[in-house]
Amino acid sequence: MLTGFLGAGKTTLLNRLLRDPALADTVVIVNEFGEIGLDHLLIETVDEDMILLGAGCLCCTVRGDLIATLEDLLRKRDNGRIGAFRRVVIETTGLADPAPILHALIYHPYLVLRFRLQAVITVVDAVTGADTLDAHPEAVRQAAIADRIVLTKADLAEDTAAIRARIATLNPGAPIVAPDAPAETLLGGLFGLDGKGADKGADVRAWLGDEALTQADHAQADHAQADHAQADVNRHDASIQAVCLTSAAPVPRAAFEMFMDLLRSGHGPKLLRLKGLVALAEDPERPLVVHGVQHVFHAPLTLPAWPDPDHTSRLVLILKDLDPAFVRQLWDAFLGRPRVDAPDAAALTDNPLAIPGP
Repeated sequence: MLTGFLGAGKTTLLNRLLRDPALADTVVIVNEFGEIGLDHLLIETVDEDMILLGAGCLCCTVRGDLIATLEDLLRKRDNGRIGAFRRVVIETTGLADPAPILHALIYHPYLVLRFRLQAVITVVDAVTGADTLDAHPEAVRQAAIADRIVLTKADLAEDTAAIRARIATLNPGAPIVAPDAPAETLLGGLFGLDGKGADKGADVRAWLGDEALTQADHAQADHAQADHAQADVNRHDASIQAVCLTSAAPVPRAAFEMFMDLLRSGHGPKLLRLKGLVALAEDPERPLVVHGVQHVFHAPLTLPAWPDPDHTSRLVLILKDLDPAFVRQLWDAFLGRPRVDAPDAAALTDNPLAIPGP
């Protein structure tokens, strides 16, 4: 999914990607053909809602519901009316909250059998990005749930350090890449084109982004008081925080499922994004991949083996208006860990689903 606020540069990025041979056998879904200026790329018109592009891509426009568009594409593919495609790129409107779109892709009973969410790419304007984040909560959500951020117009900005630092605070696990990065770098993710888990450890680590988040946690801890004093409480992203939960020991399946159910049912709207690799005690050599948006989770996938020597269970969460300390306490409670800090009475009152530690 390609998202980003109005004027961020999605059109320019998309046109460049559509010229890349790596996007052959790809379908691109846009809102309207005229909005992204594809005339110079047209080879032939397949029907009123579909055009064939020079790089071998197929481009179609959304007719009403995205779900109906995806179902129609699958029917045409299965009936041989269009060629087989391996990947779909969805370009959203600049004002779109990406969460409902991801809900539809993850939760639909038929589409979930045919598609896997590869990555969310968010475009941020280096010149106006800070003002946009200040003024529009949709832009904050777009950046917060991204797997990677494309920083555009950096050559026009006097200095990109401030916007890079803000993005890193908002979403530490999302790498910031240049708009001229290779298509596979921009669009790659956890899953291979066969829908199965990627075999390369680097792909899984990059998708999870836990190492960057851990480093950010250490840096923030060193400067917590200064950051708190300088924080602007009026910024839309002031209430968004990232947290990484870990466990060196395999996690009992029952405990993990109860933790996830309680987090989703009690705090789903505040869970902007969740990604993780989990070693279950019942099958520790084959990690479980979990990911979701708010209260909607993708069906878990079991990888055939760990992508690297590190078998630590890792969950990365992007939270809104939810205290990371509370989530850590909930995680520790289900794992049977002794609590270092007991919550005060007010915390338990504010979080009725909080579970005291052992």
